[in-house]
Amino acid sequence: MAMKIRLARGGSKKRPFYSIVAADSRMPRDGRFIEKLGTYNPLLAKDDEKRVVMNLERVQHWLSQGAQPTDRVARFLEAAGARPKAVRNNPKAGTPGKAMAERAAKKAARAAAPAAEPAAE
Repeated sequence: MAMKIRLARGGSKKRPFYSIVAADSRMPRDGRFIEKLGTYNPLLAKDDEKRVVMNLERVQHWLSQGAQPTDRVARFLEAAGARPKAVRNNPKAGTPGKAMAERAAKKAARAAAPAAEPAAE
């Protein structure tokens, strides 16, 4: 059974509240889970100690059983010191899309055109 430590969404519309749960990876996001390991409230300030509350002893137990944390939960574990900090690199994140690249090319052409006219005279 492939285990995941992930977030299960709760709360009302536009007021998210998440439970950190150990679940079978085949179950739906908000569906059946095996154990609740903590909570995450994104509406609280980042420096609030109640923003992320985890039972680290149980989390370590599930990690030792082979459970894989999702990216967001892995970041919570890194912040709590329960997991070594991973190096993340997404080189494509900063590259402009197709439309923005076309706009930049047009802007560069317009900037180069007036500079070329006085030289031609």
